[in-house]
Amino acid sequence: MAKDTRLADAEMRARALARWEGEGGTLAPTGTTDSIDESELRILARLGAALLEEWGELPRALQETVVRRARTLGGPGDHARVKEELARFLHAHRSEC
Repeated sequence: MAKDTRLADAEMRARALARWEGEGGTLAPTGTTDSIDESELRILARLGAALLEEWGELPRALQETVVRRARTLGGPGDHARVKEELARFLHAHRSEC
């Protein structure tokens, strides 16, 4: 899969997750083709958990890149909120990272 295609696919999934969060964590039909199914959500959760397990071993620059990318994947209005949530989450789970 080409890098541009992977990036577009990742952005589509991030938009779907942002929509999911905005709906209170429940999936609702949107009429668009960019929603993801439950099995894909489980895969994303596993990837996230694996990333957290290795977080402390990652170079600081890569950690910052991952956080910056996660922060900017959602809609343009939620970057600050996501940044705060990520910071709180990583701080709360720092002993696990």
